[in-house]
Amino acid sequence: MTKKMVDIRREEIINACEELYKKENFKDITIKQIGENTSFSRTSIYNYFETKEEIFLALFQREYEKWIDDLNKMYEENDKLTKESFASDLAHTIEKRPTLLKLLAMNLYDMEENSRMEALADFKSAYGNSIKAVKKCLDKFSTTMSEKEKNEFIFSFFPFMYGIYPYTFVTDKQKEAMEKANVPFEYLTIYEIAYKGILKLLG
Repeated sequence: MTKKMVDIRREEIINACEELYKKENFKDITIKQIGENTSFSRTSIYNYFETKEEIFLALFQREYEKWIDDLNKMYEENDKLTKESFASDLAHTIEKRPTLLKLLAMNLYDMEENSRMEALADFKSAYGNSIKAVKKCLDKFSTTMSEKEKNEFIFSFFPFMYGIYPYTFVTDKQKEAMEKANVPFEYLTIYEIAYKGILKLLG
């Protein structure tokens, strides 16, 4: 089988996983289900991925790569940005990636533990490149920030992203439980939370 065909098959598997993930949770999705949503047999999946976790890791990697593309576009299409415009544009790149945010909200230890080193290294490379892309935008658009401030932004911003999804996608059961517990809840969009958080981090 040619590399092109392998890549096409891998993408089909990742696409099937992504569609299931829009409706179900990670723990409930099986390789059998993913296989049923591809054009080839379930057993053939093992030619491309050894575990369910590797498929999700590949989806995760692809989400980072798509986000990096948007960050690079933001970098290339603007000569200057005010602090507010920078926060807004960066928030919009995050708003486009709900799947990335949902994956970030998961416990990643099991996913990484049950993936081969090659798959994990490819994922970590995409993650690292996303940090470099954000840093490149900071270098261009936040010229008054020192290197220390930029690094502090990076190491606050990326952990901050882990908490966005749970605050923007709340189930009916969660809402009911919060009402019974008398916990106030204000619905905010991904953009609203990201924009406000980024502004705070920019200082």
